[in-house]
Amino acid sequence: MTPLEFAREIVNALEDKKGEDIVLMDLKDLVVFTDYFVICTGTSDRMLDALADSVLDRSGKVREHKGRKEGLARDGWVVVDYGDVVVHLFSPDQREYYDLEELWSEGKVLLRVQ
Repeated sequence: MTPLEFAREIVNALEDKKGEDIVLMDLKDLVVFTDYFVICTGTSDRMLDALADSVLDRSGKVREHKGRKEGLARDGWVVVDYGDVVVHLFSPDQREYYDLEELWSEGKVLLRVQ
């Protein structure tokens, strides 16, 4: 499975759990630390935890490499890092504050699910 196919699996997992404003960004020509960002909003701490669990569960079914989860839902930002794909799960306030889409605006948005 290519990194892009894997990123699409993550997007599907987030859609299944009703993640909001999902964005898949291609950064492979800009940075060396990852190929893709998947960014998603969860409306509560419980939802952020459910989204992270869904990502970890789906990834375990399609790939050997386990992701590393960092951050706490109560802080509004959870990251699941797979190396070639980094998943950012935000509360609405934290997503607006960090504005990764603007920070990495030179990257290409491949997909946006509203």
